[in-house]
Amino acid sequence: MDEIKKLAKQLMDNQHFDTLAVGVIDFKTKKYESFELSAEVFSPKPYLYFDLASLTKPLTNSAICLKYPELFDPNIMLLLNHKAGLPVGGLLSKKTWKEEIFSYTIAESETAYSDYSSLRCMLEIEKKSKKSIEELCSYYFDKNLMHWTKLPENSFSPEYGIRNKKIVCGEVHDNNCFNIGTFITHAGLFATIDGLCQSLLNLDELGRMCEQVQKIFSTNPKSTDRFILGFDRVLDPENTLAGKGCSPNTFGHLGFTGTSFWIDLNSMIGSVILTNATQTYWYERSGLNQLRRNLGEAIWQS
Repeated sequence: MDEIKKLAKQLMDNQHFDTLAVGVIDFKTKKYESFELSAEVFSPKPYLYFDLASLTKPLTNSAICLKYPELFDPNIMLLLNHKAGLPVGGLLSKKTWKEEIFSYTIAESETAYSDYSSLRCMLEIEKKSKKSIEELCSYYFDKNLMHWTKLPENSFSPEYGIRNKKIVCGEVHDNNCFNIGTFITHAGLFATIDGLCQSLLNLDELGRMCEQVQKIFSTNPKSTDRFILGFDRVLDPENTLAGKGCSPNTFGHLGFTGTSFWIDLNSMIGSVILTNATQTYWYERSGLNQLRRNLGEAIWQS
């Protein structure tokens, strides 16, 4: 971990954001190591709550699929895996967003990563189960993983940019998520690095995450589908944001704010990287992508 910390410090020298947290999870021993770097200072104990952005998708919809597979009929599986033909996204009305999401016809399509697909998946799950999505998905949450509206009083978060001429800090970055204001599945979860690492260990124990994903890999070893059970996967290990050195049996997800987690089923090692990559601007990602690749490669080699 000392070498990874040294590399992290070097990589942060060339970024337009100032905060990074890294976790390395060993799913065999059910333990993890982590560190947090903010404004060039390593924290003795990580304490910042990061906006997980689209990591929310697998941490909600996928987690429910692992625990309650009976809720997922073929159409909901298409939604979960972004193959239902829904638009990628757009601005939603706070009052009528559900009606808009329900207005789209579900039809099998090529993979098109979609916030709308995630939201429709959520609505279909709630309709079928007659339970709230938060109730269904939170069975494995660590105390330091939660919806952004439930952040502890006096907690601290990195800065994520500007909204309405004010710094976004302690509020979700995604505008639809902010405007809707309730628990939804395309974004909205916050966690400390330790909270996310422990939650992934909990999800593996309570939802048999690695076992269930491995079964799909084994059943369809030549599949080129990008998403399985709502998790993204590494299709090209030589050129992946997960970092060179992971196996083709690696799955996880990316988040717009500069977050990611990846789990290599061959080594049973997990890589978790959290940043505030939208702090000054979001449209230039080369530095973030280099950080993701280089730190990931170091983690797989450690």
